[in-house]
Amino acid sequence: MHIAERPTLRGNDVMLRLPSGGDYLQWRDLREASREFLTPWEPAWTRDELTRHAFRMRLRRYHREARERSGYSFFIFDASGKRLAGGITLGRIQRGVAQSATIGYWMGQIHSGQGVMYRALDLVKTFAFDVEGLHRLEAACLPSNARSIRLLEKSGFRQEGLLRQYLKIAGVWEDHRLYGLLADDRPSRRAHAL
Repeated sequence: MHIAERPTLRGNDVMLRLPSGGDYLQWRDLREASREFLTPWEPAWTRDELTRHAFRMRLRRYHREARERSGYSFFIFDASGKRLAGGITLGRIQRGVAQSATIGYWMGQIHSGQGVMYRALDLVKTFAFDVEGLHRLEAACLPSNARSIRLLEKSGFRQEGLLRQYLKIAGVWEDHRLYGLLADDRPSRRAHAL
């Protein structure tokens, strides 16, 4: 099966695609407006976090990973593909005996609590299992992140354990809850990948 280097996922009133240079201003503005909302859950932001140069470096990495099929960093848009709401990553894809990947995500504050991330995660799960042929997805979140826990559990992920000092969040090594989802945990559906 041929996998598109730049897949676009559509459905459930959202559209996911790899970011492009033309997304910079919308990305910068959404991230800046959501800074206080996002920073408790993310690695410490660098001084140049929102610069055009830093964005270009991200794009290079995102597109290299997609070419290599080692990761896909999608921006989440409304169904028209015009209004950016957040981002979701299918990363650290392992082939061979593992056939697994990790999920990470962020949402602009103005779009939170509207089910957008749930719908985006549903598309990414379908892409991961039915298009990429993966067997297992993992996601980790801070034990205090009630929204993320609800999202993962509603999406079928099961809590599997505690990862001690797993990620450095806001400058501190933090424990995370590990959640997992297997291809066998859900019915098979095909993503509408272009």
